Amino acid sequence: MTSDVKKRIEELRQQLHAHGHRYYVLDDPVISDGEYDRLFQELLHLEAQYPESITADSPTQRVGGKPLKGFKTAEHIYPMLSLDNIFSRQGLLDFEEKLKRYLKGDTVLEYITEPKLDGLAVELVYENDRLVTGSTRGNGLIGEDVTEQLKTVPTIPLRLLATGEVAIPRQLIVRGEVFLPKKGFKQLNQRRKEEGLSLFANPRNAAAGSLRQLDPKVTAQRPLRFYAYSVATTEGVRCDTQFDLLAYLRSLGFAVSPLVCHCKSVDDVGGQFDLLVRKRHGLDYEIDGMVVKVNRFSLQQRFGNTARAPRWAVAWKFPAVQASTIIERVEFQVGRTGVVTPVAHLQPVEVDGAIVRRATLHNRDEVNKKDLRLHDTVLVQRAGDVIPEVVKAVVENRTGKEEAIVFPERCPECDGQLEQGVGEAAIRCTNLLCPAQKIQRLIYFAGKSGLDIEGLGKKHVEQLYSAGLIEDIADFFLLKKDQLILLDGWGEKSAQGVIQSIDKVKAPPLNTFIRALGIRYVGEVTAELIAGHYESLDELVQSKASELMAIEGIGPQVAESLVTFLRSEPFAKLLIKLDQAGVVVQSAGKSARPLDGRIFVFTGSLNHMTRNEAKQLVKSLGGKVVSSISGKVTDVVAGERAGGKLEKAQKLGLGLLAEEAFVGLIRNLQGR
Repeated sequence: MTSDVKKRIEELRQQLHAHGHRYYVLDDPVISDGEYDRLFQELLHLEAQYPESITADSPTQRVGGKPLKGFKTAEHIYPMLSLDNIFSRQGLLDFEEKLKRYLKGDTVLEYITEPKLDGLAVELVYENDRLVTGSTRGNGLIGEDVTEQLKTVPTIPLRLLATGEVAIPRQLIVRGEVFLPKKGFKQLNQRRKEEGLSLFANPRNAAAGSLRQLDPKVTAQRPLRFYAYSVATTEGVRCDTQFDLLAYLRSLGFAVSPLVCHCKSVDDVGGQFDLLVRKRHGLDYEIDGMVVKVNRFSLQQRFGNTARAPRWAVAWKFPAVQASTIIERVEFQVGRTGVVTPVAHLQPVEVDGAIVRRATLHNRDEVNKKDLRLHDTVLVQRAGDVIPEVVKAVVENRTGKEEAIVFPERCPECDGQLEQGVGEAAIRCTNLLCPAQKIQRLIYFAGKSGLDIEGLGKKHVEQLYSAGLIEDIADFFLLKKDQLILLDGWGEKSAQGVIQSIDKVKAPPLNTFIRALGIRYVGEVTAELIAGHYESLDELVQSKASELMAIEGIGPQVAESLVTFLRSEPFAKLLIKLDQAGVVVQSAGKSARPLDGRIFVFTGSLNHMTRNEAKQLVKSLGGKVVSSISGKVTDVVAGERAGGKLEKAQKLGLGLLAEEAFVGLIRNLQGR
């Protein structure tokens, strides 16, 4: 390949990147589609002649990936936190009041507001200006690697638009939302209807389903878009505010919401919310609220984060859209933890574009509080624009034919004993062998919140249970292809695929297995905490409630529920059966992470990052962070103005790290 050819290839790539940015991001093309196609074909021809010249960031490689066999996991260096919600102006005022109390002064707070897109949060990692990894949020710590799928989204730059005026760090981690415009959603569903395929329920589901296509070519056929809204860390980014950061991201080639607003007071924030409410339905994409962020980064760092959300940002959710209908009957459903929930069957009614036929009544206290009756005319809304619920009865419409909603005295599924715990609103079936609980636990175990067995959705699990092929979770691992083929709707390929999916999850990590059991009060975060403190499942089974409560974040309610479940006779029998089926639960805490076994204490103020960021980095690499000095501590990180902790650490002869040494250690372990 001559130098002239090499130069021409690079010129074509730069031109195509620039024209793609003008077309998809700026909506301001300066050449015709035909001219763009001519340049693209010329590049394709040259790369075909000189395949050694092809690079991952070439415009021709947006849809170049082969179908994947499955998604790999991607660990986030910095956690992708959630946002706390507010629902009113009073909530906004309370948010600001809390911030001002934290500052203990009269600091004037300025904010940035951004539409809260109803899409899928993703993270993009750029190294030396090139996109190297793209992943979903997942649980905030670990997501799925969907790099090849994200490369097909035209508003995601494969190469940053570097100019001499903009400094770009060697590694830049950009976060934002992938979404499907309303127009594209309608076209996609129309195409699926013509092909006889099932329709997507809403644009968010369609976007999520598109990114989870193993074949990037399928994703490329979906008109996905991306808006950037933050970076994982501002290190190396020369911006002091969120407003400056968004301008910086635009300069690098990212699409940013045009509805971002710089608000100089909390009153301005309220005005912007009112404006978004009016504009909402006229936009070509779904939004379900407005994100409010403190503008200045120095203040964001002072406020820090809680375990799950930043203190300096909230999501102000739109008021739910309501409609009136009639309660035709009430069904009592039994969940996996035994909770009996009243569900109203309604005359079908459209609520904000969706047909609502059922709505939760929550519990007996809610029914009594709202004075709901059979055949009542009621207002319903989609809570958070998703889950339908009954708001209130329209008392003025009563005719005298309405009837009281009578709650069952025994379990509607197994006729078992029902009880209501002290201080609890829910009534609960206490029979662990209740068929309804069993099937819900099976659905949960196989679903995304459990082991995520591909090909085993809710209807499939119900079918297997009805056919007598599964009674407990161990039976999943005893299924045979020949059994599945005999069932309605199954073929050789689907049966073989499910058996292979089951084989893939026969060695689940301890935290995943605990979570998948569906134990009351034990969710994803709790399972992570527990798994980090036990060598094996056997050791956990032998644990006492007092030992569990010694783990930070585990209270008596969780400990008691876990011990009761793990020590029960049904679970003991289940363990024997799982062992016979070849299931081996792996210790989540033994995953060869570089800081496993090391315990850190931080003292003094840090310059390179906030204390919270430093702690999260240690935890992400397997280390533990404690607040007090003891002989068990292996590393004491001393920043400026370190005090008594440093003196105590020196007396005990503990390992000391200056901040620079700590930053160097972390970067070294991350391979940066």
